[in-house]
Parts: sequence; C-alpha cells; structure tokens
Amino acid sequence: MIQKEISKAVIKRLPRYYRYLGELQEAGVERISSGELSQQMKVTASQIRQDLNNFGGFGQQGYGYNVQYLREEIAKILGLDRVHNVIIIGVGHLGQALANYTNFEKNSFRIIGLFDNNPKLKGKIVRGIPIRMTDEIPDFLREHDVEIATLTLPKEHAIEVSKLLIANGIHAIWNFAHTDLNLVVPKNVAVQNVHLSESLMRLSYNLKTLEEKEKK
Repeated sequence: MIQKEISKAVIKRLPRYYRYLGELQEAGVERISSGELSQQMKVTASQIRQDLNNFGGFGQQGYGYNVQYLREEIAKILGLDRVHNVIIIGVGHLGQALANYTNFEKNSFRIIGLFDNNPKLKGKIVRGIPIRMTDEIPDFLREHDVEIATLTLPKEHAIEVSKLLIANGIHAIWNFAHTDLNLVVPKNVAVQNVHLSESLMRLSYNLKTLEEKEKK
C-alpha cells in the first residue's frame, strides 16, 4: 500500500490543532464543529476539514468532532501516544530553561540527561537531573533508550556533537545552534532547526507592516 505524502504545511498545523483541542478539553468541551474550531484557530473550516481528511476525517456530519477522540488521533499521528526520552547538550541559560520547562512531560517528551563541556557545571542538579560532561554521552546512550537530542550549544561545536550523536544511534536532533544541521547530517536523521533570531525578525517585519498600514 502506497502511503500518501502529507504536505509540510499540514504537518505544521497539526501541533496547533493538538494544542487547541487540549485547551478545549480542559474547558470541558466534548464536541466542536469545524466552523467553531476555525474561529478559534483563525484557519478556515474548509482548511481544517481538508487537513484532517488527509488522515481519515474523524468527524461526523451534523455532529462535528469529538474533542477527546480527535486529540487522541492527532497525538497518534504526531507520535505523542508514547514517551520520547530526550537529552540536552549545552546547559547554559537556554539549556537550563528547556530542562525546567514542565510542559514537555505533558506532551510525551521526558528529559533524562543533561550534558555540557564546562567542568564547573559537572554534578550540578537541574530538576533532579545531574549535569554530565559531553565525553560521557556515548556511554549514556548505550545505557539508556534516548530518541531525541537537543543542542543548545555554540555553532562551532554543533556539527561535531551531532556527528557524535548520530554515530551513537540518535536519529532525531532538535537544534538551537545557529547553523542548519540538515545540510550536513544523513537523510535518515530528522532535524528540526530552531532559529530564535529569525522568529524575532519575522515579528519585527509584522510590526513594521502594521505600523505602515496605520500611517495610510
């Protein structure tokens, strides 16, 4: 059976659906129509139906969507129906902030290891996890089932560390280093590059556009 290829735009919207449905669940909402969901998400009802139809639809005409069921199905699509063990390499301010972010566990991501090459950080405890040195990574990966590695370290170390991770079985990297790792890693390794400065630049552009509209 040939699996249908889903567009990146659809995949990009799925986490938003998951998040909004979670908020609806917390508010006690049991069902919702595509029209009602579109008002909250600022996406057309037609777009929502098209997106979900890529995976089977999940709705019933005249009823809409069962919020809990739809969220559970999207969780399966996103791979959130099981726990993913995560390590962080680079435990500076950003690394520690990520380690202290409790919502990761709510979304099936469990941080089990922290690593840095600064000897002054060795043994320091962050949310119950001791910081280890980067030369301990291979042994740690052999002893633990780790799926995702998070890089919050300087650009000049990112490629070297990513090669070390891949050589020791890591197939998913969440990269905050200021370099695009997908240009250098093998195709069988999933990379998500996060450039915080680019996000801020997009916000600056949107602000500039709003200001120009107000002047007209």
